[in-house]
Formats: sequence, C-alpha cells, structure tokens
Amino acid sequence: MSGRIVRYRGRPLRGIAAALAATVVVVCLGAGAGGAAADAAPRPATAVAESDLVPGVPPGPGQPWQVDTPDQMLAPKVYTPSAREDAVEPKAAAPGTYDLVEYVPLEDAVAKVSCSKLTGPYQRQIEQWLKLKVDGRQSASDCKAVQRFQKSYRIKPAIGFAGPVTWYQMMLLSAKKNPNADKNCPVKSYRVACVDLNRQVTWVQKAGKVVFGPVQMRSGRKGHATRAGRHSVYWRHKNHWSTLYNSPMPYAQFFDGGEAFHAVYGSIYTTLGSWGCVNLRLGDAKKLWDVLKKGDKVYVWGHRTGT
Repeated sequence: MSGRIVRYRGRPLRGIAAALAATVVVVCLGAGAGGAAADAAPRPATAVAESDLVPGVPPGPGQPWQVDTPDQMLAPKVYTPSAREDAVEPKAAAPGTYDLVEYVPLEDAVAKVSCSKLTGPYQRQIEQWLKLKVDGRQSASDCKAVQRFQKSYRIKPAIGFAGPVTWYQMMLLSAKKNPNADKNCPVKSYRVACVDLNRQVTWVQKAGKVVFGPVQMRSGRKGHATRAGRHSVYWRHKNHWSTLYNSPMPYAQFFDGGEAFHAVYGSIYTTLGSWGCVNLRLGDAKKLWDVLKKGDKVYVWGHRTGT
C-alpha cells in the first residue's frame, strides 16, 4: 500500500516518517535564540486542511502508521460457513488499538506544543459545541477550552487543536441520548441498522427503541463513499478475509455489494475514510454481530466530511 503524501508549506512529502524527518530538520534549523519570538508570533486564521494532519502521538502496537484499512470493495463469494468456522472468534485487538489519538498539524506534532495556536478544520463547529465565541479562529481561550474537553475524554495529545477526533467524539456524545432525534432513520416494527454519515455514528433501532449503540464508525472516503439508501444484510461471515487486499474483516455483515459492517485492527479515527465499508472497533462489531441477522434492514444517509 503506497504511503500517504503530506503537503507541508507547499512541499509534497511522501510518508509520515519522511514528513517527520524533514520537519525535524526545518524545526532544528529555525530553533535557537529566535525560538521564543517565533512562538509568540501571530498565527494564521486559515484552518489547517484535514488532509495535512498527522497523528499527534506515536502510535501503539495496534495503530501502525497507516491512514486507512483496505476493505473488500467487491462483493464476496457467498457460502454457508460451517458451525466449526463460526465457533472461532476473531483474534483480540492489540492494547491501545482504539485509543483516541487526535490528528494535528505536522509542526505541532514535531514541536510537541502544549497548546496549539493553529486553527483546526473543525474550529467553528467545536466552538459552537463548547458554547464559545464562534468566529472560526483559534485563540488562547479556545485552546484551553478544547484542551479541557480532550483531557476529559482521554484524547491524545490534549493540545487544544480542533481536529477530527475531537469533533467526532462530540458528535457521538450528541447522539447518545436520542440518536434519531432528527428522525432521519425510518422507524419500523423490525430492526433497522441506522448509518449516519454526517456524524459518523451507527446504531440499531426497532419500533423506535435503540437496541444497539450509538457507536462511532468510519465510512467511505471521497470517491468511495458508503452508498446511501435502503439495504439489507445479505451475508454474514464472522472470520471474513478480504481476498483483494489480504486483510482481515472480523464480524463482517455485508449489506450492499462489497460494503459491510466489520471491525478493523487499527484506528477508525483517521482523516481518510474506508473504501466504502462501515468500519467499527472490534468490541462494537462483535456486539452488532449478536444484534443483526440476515435480512435485517440497513439505512444509510448523509455525507462524511470531505466526500
């Protein structure tokens, strides 16, 4: 899988490791007597593009330097798994796999700033959610408020940057009490799996009662957006393996061609989306496996940011 290209100050850098190495050189050359003055200099109000962000802390064993997890893409070969095959549970995820690691500007990650002065891609939304002055510009007070929220929910690094992980955590919290408050997902007498691309959350409801979730998810990226509309779970495979990408897809429940609910052994909190599947943390995918059955309905709506 090819490395991600990061643009930093107009210069394309291939791979996060290369980007970090290049930036270390830039930071070191610019450090010294003028370091304090540079830190106090005014920062641009223009938000840092989400595509230019990198993980703010080194990844653990379950979070390699990858920005996405390949999916099936094509419809799988359908067959009836044996009882013996279904009896085997997928392997556990490594500790730290689903830690909330925020994506931050490259210079903040390298300099290990205590409080970011840069405007994040979700600045305005986060200001509104926290009931701050909504101007879409990072300030010292904004940073402190965002930082407090990040510390409360163990988002790392808690440097007050208004990034995607912080925003989607807020979206999950807003969905907790009544995920279908806006009545976007149809209420039926039978189970319906609701996939909200706007907030990147999913849940299952039956007769208006939530029977699973809501939980965070990751949907399709630009060019491979998870298809909106009404679908049905047509095949379930607990230990599915993507033959196209030679990658595990635990607790896979296919609902439209090659698109499925399934767990990933890596962070779902990335700036890029999946190849179309609804990615879940392993524990959530396992619980969903016990809730949904073949033939259950799936309803998808909205748009992931950037798709």
